[in-house]
Amino acid sequence: MTSLPRIVFLDSDTLSPQTRLRAPDFAHELTLHPRTKAAEVAEKIAQADVVITNKVPVRAEAIAGAAKLKLIAVAATGTDNVDLKACAERGITVSNIRGYAVNTVPEHTFALILALRRSIVAYRQSVLDGRWQDAGQFCYFDYPMKDLAGSTLGVIGGGTLGKAVARLGQAFGMTVIFAGRKGASEVPPDRTPFETVLRTSDVLTLHLPLTPATRNLIAGPEFALMARQPLIVNTARGGLIDEAALGEALARGQVAGAGIDVATPEPPPPDHPLMALAKLPNVIVTPHVGWAAQEAIQALADQLIDNVDAFWRGAPRNCVTPA
Repeated sequence: MTSLPRIVFLDSDTLSPQTRLRAPDFAHELTLHPRTKAAEVAEKIAQADVVITNKVPVRAEAIAGAAKLKLIAVAATGTDNVDLKACAERGITVSNIRGYAVNTVPEHTFALILALRRSIVAYRQSVLDGRWQDAGQFCYFDYPMKDLAGSTLGVIGGGTLGKAVARLGQAFGMTVIFAGRKGASEVPPDRTPFETVLRTSDVLTLHLPLTPATRNLIAGPEFALMARQPLIVNTARGGLIDEAALGEALARGQVAGAGIDVATPEPPPPDHPLMALAKLPNVIVTPHVGWAAQEAIQALADQLIDNVDAFWRGAPRNCVTPA
């Protein structure tokens, strides 16, 4: 008797309780692990035909012990948690999720931009602290506020999300410029040199994957170029910004504020640099929820199972490694 293909979801709690994860169309055995520690991965996937992971790392050592493994379906767009080289060497297909966050991430990005540009969090706290009554008049001016209209939005990352953020910026009357690759000798006509974007932007927003080439893309030398003291927003991946350097840039006034939705690692430990920065009135740190509108999570869950179904019927889609 042939056993049913085994599907193992390593971190099913990364989907919200309101999300419906439908069953794949083919006969199978599905095991849901709410969470999985890195040290537990090898054991849990040893007999799996399909592994689903959102953020749990699936490294070469675990892959080597999973003799039946055919597909790793990543429940996210970023695949830096999977050893793609090891998968390619074994002929294991890796799929990811695409296009599901085209509304939610840009909206979260602009929620951070607007809150910072208008000092919303600082003013809210001051009202709770009784400052309005102490002011003795109808308003007070403790924190800076600036319009977005007429300012320059520098977008680093020109994919689907970067372009969606750009459209929102244009709707607010901002001038939008897209950065070319850092260190590139030639820049396409629709791009602006990376260093020029840093020098001329009033708001900088990051929308690109974390790779060896993009790790610490923004660090001390880059902050030193930011002549207009911009806001900087990262809703993409922790590791794109050197977090210690960000703290120094805020202290020096090289940036006016920061909106950060991602960290390295996640969750950050209590002594992580971001946890100290989060207490500043010009910094907002959110817990990697830019993607997490309920509509977006449901779209992700539906696409995830679509990817598994498509692979199993011999028509793999959203492949990161060769199918």
